[in-house]
Amino acid sequence: MTSEISKLKDEVNELKALIKSQECSLEDKVSMNRNMMPTDGSSAEDVKTFIEDEILLDVAPALNTSSYVNVRLEAQEQELALKGLEVNIADQTVYPQSFKIHDTCVNMIAKLWHCPEPDDFDEYGSYPGACTVGSTEACLLAGLALKFRWRKWYAKENNLSEHKVLGERPNIVISTCFQAAWEKLIKYMDIDAKFIQPSYKDFKIKTEEIRSAIDDHTIGVVAIMGNHYGGQYDPVWEINDIVEEVNKNKGFQVGIHIDAASGGFIAPFQKDLPDWDFKLKNVLSMSASGHKFGESCIGTGWIVWRQRENLSDHVAISVSYLGGMGESYNLNFSRPASGIYVQYYKFLRYGISGYQKICEHMMTHAQKIREGLKKMRFEGKPRFIILDDGDKNCLPVVTAMLNPECNFEYDDIDLQHAISEHNWYVSAYKMNFEDPITKQDKPIFTDQDGSKTMFRIVVKSNINSVMADNLIDSFGKTLEMLDSIEFKNKANGALKGMHRKKNLFSKHLCHVC
Repeated sequence: MTSEISKLKDEVNELKALIKSQECSLEDKVSMNRNMMPTDGSSAEDVKTFIEDEILLDVAPALNTSSYVNVRLEAQEQELALKGLEVNIADQTVYPQSFKIHDTCVNMIAKLWHCPEPDDFDEYGSYPGACTVGSTEACLLAGLALKFRWRKWYAKENNLSEHKVLGERPNIVISTCFQAAWEKLIKYMDIDAKFIQPSYKDFKIKTEEIRSAIDDHTIGVVAIMGNHYGGQYDPVWEINDIVEEVNKNKGFQVGIHIDAASGGFIAPFQKDLPDWDFKLKNVLSMSASGHKFGESCIGTGWIVWRQRENLSDHVAISVSYLGGMGESYNLNFSRPASGIYVQYYKFLRYGISGYQKICEHMMTHAQKIREGLKKMRFEGKPRFIILDDGDKNCLPVVTAMLNPECNFEYDDIDLQHAISEHNWYVSAYKMNFEDPITKQDKPIFTDQDGSKTMFRIVVKSNINSVMADNLIDSFGKTLEMLDSIEFKNKANGALKGMHRKKNLFSKHLCHVC
């Protein structure tokens, strides 16, 4: 009997060994062919662990000062976000309470931006607006609404049918500090751009040039409240006066869209700003990213129009096939309610006073980092030229460039790569852009070569005093290391053939070679 049991055990062990030999780990399955779904699945825990291990190779979101996107979410709002993944906010009939929360958020934002109550408020119970998938969709909707509004006006002025107007190519007036959303509008919607170059000394659109740029094909002027390069605000209050004057003198009906992707949840909580929002009569629409300084989760944007008539019938559609009648302003349709839930959570969680405190917190630490950079010297000269507005009303952003008078062998892009060795991600770029129509590289600024470089540090709500000190220290160590390198065959902002003069750090910057 003992021998039989022993034999059975051996057979079992052989089978186990055979099974094990034929088993393939999840890592092996993926590595065999990363572009093909594996034949067999794996356990939930194994998949979770595998993906978590993979994303460890990314930059830590908390140390990403390149992006404006919020990285601080409490456990409670994460739970709400998960609930939102099960709710299709496009299905207003099935999820009426969730859509009521949507409208509540739109109303809160509209009042925050001093939007006058629309004429049809009693009918709808809400301001005309929508939650979008980020501010890009919001900008596209704003541009479309302006385009269709212009078509109606142009057709009437020239005694044409709207169909005849389709062959006319309109334009939009905008700063060269535009965000990618507007490039998409120009490319996708057949709209010309009349770009106005600011000075690199203030990054703000030249308001006087707007007057001559507007013509009878102009659908609107875009004012940027917090450009993503330097964080400065376009002087909307001056733009409004010019638009008012042009409309009066030439019989136009040009309106203003405020792209407040970043500034929409900063400017309302700053003091001593001139009127910049819907208080100005020619502002027809405003948009913002909820997932930036609105502190919501990624993929949340907002747009509000002054009146529903500014929206145009061509943008809003009615849907009846989901069991009831619902109106949609969005370019897309099905989308989760997560961003709406989290935004509502943040509005109730912080209130006006909470957002004010967060704004002050970010501006304080931005100033700390700014002062830290100002103190850094090279042979008696400042290492950096600070380009942002500093302690004036602007975004909590530090923008700078290496001082050309120091004649460094490295540039700001080299600095970006090198400081990543300290786990910080700082965004650096050339001062140029590609014209969406001509495809030509053009300088962003009137008074700075487009080949010159600069960098940007976005100070978000997760940055505290200790982190600010660490970032300043990392800059100091990185600059010391860069100063110790002999550069050879340097081109295109990359370190090539470099050799150390001093072995100050053990790590080699292989990813910038």
